[in-house]
Amino acid sequence: MLKVWGRRNSLNVQKVMWLVGELGLEHARVEAGGPFGGLATDAYGALNPNRLVPVLEDGDLAVWESHAILRYLAARHGGERWWPADAGARSWSDRWMDWCLAHWQPAFSTGVFWGYYRTPEPQRDGPAVRRAIAQCGELLLILEQALGARPYLAGEALSLADIPVGASLFRYFTLDIERRRLPAVEAWYARLCARPAYREHVMVAYDDLKGRLAF
Repeated sequence: MLKVWGRRNSLNVQKVMWLVGELGLEHARVEAGGPFGGLATDAYGALNPNRLVPVLEDGDLAVWESHAILRYLAARHGGERWWPADAGARSWSDRWMDWCLAHWQPAFSTGVFWGYYRTPEPQRDGPAVRRAIAQCGELLLILEQALGARPYLAGEALSLADIPVGASLFRYFTLDIERRRLPAVEAWYARLCARPAYREHVMVAYDDLKGRLAF
């Protein structure tokens, strides 16, 4: 049985759990990180020298870094739909996964979610938060253009391309911030919300993170 280490309201854990749910894989999730602690132990350090979540254990193998875990699960369990044999088809997922890491997460996860939601109000850098919100709007225009031609980022069906960015949309659309009207992105988000695995593993309350830079 697969074992996933990480707290339920960690965005990077949610990416992994969403794919686990989509693939219908038997698994156990172990609470770790945040209020659950456990990352400083020698045993956890042996699984992940960075002492972060998530970690996936599959037998004797421990995989860390959320996007590496996604690729591993897709390659091992996903078949052609999730891990196409054709390198060109597979590159769609690689492009959007790397785009998420290089562009979207610095703007949203760091600039908005950490800068605005997780930072106590007296400590917030208002101009930096406003710039990050504006940058998110600009980045989502790229998704708007892509999704204007197809229902999902890589084509007609949900794929690995959708998971990294899609996992953060629940927070983006539920935060009290200004958002640009983006019909194609909003329709994509609605399609994601209709998926049972997304509702179970991504649409998770995050109230306990408000104004909290550390546990």
